[in-house]
Amino acid sequence: AAVRAVRAAARALFARAVRPGEPSPADAARLLPVPEALRCLNQAAARTPTVPVLDWAETGPAEPVLRREPVGDRPDDLAALLAHAVIGFLAGPDRHRLRACHAPRCVRYFLKEHPRQEWCKPSCGNRARVARHHERQKRTA
Repeated sequence: AAVRAVRAAARALFARAVRPGEPSPADAARLLPVPEALRCLNQAAARTPTVPVLDWAETGPAEPVLRREPVGDRPDDLAALLAHAVIGFLAGPDRHRLRACHAPRCVRYFLKEHPRQEWCKPSCGNRARVARHHERQKRTA
């Protein structure tokens, strides 16, 4: 249930991130309100507090590495780890490439890799073209 709640919060925040584009049609009518999605995501992330740890390798590049480690002996909480990943993505540099796939029956969001990319994968593009073709055939018949 906790993972599903984080997923619902992530979808609502992804829908907001793709604006002014349309959200994924799969759940556009039932998205959580943004304040509720933020609260859910932040509460899930807070279940595994972390501390920054600085690592500096003896060999290799002379660059310190900052990583976060769980505090104490708590077991990994999947919902919290997912929430951390969503927060990292939405606060990171790739957020501006996030798009919703608008192919029929597709529920995915994807990172746009090419200026002409409109769908998450080629099969979604084929499905969208077939749907447009059938729609044109219905209108002319």
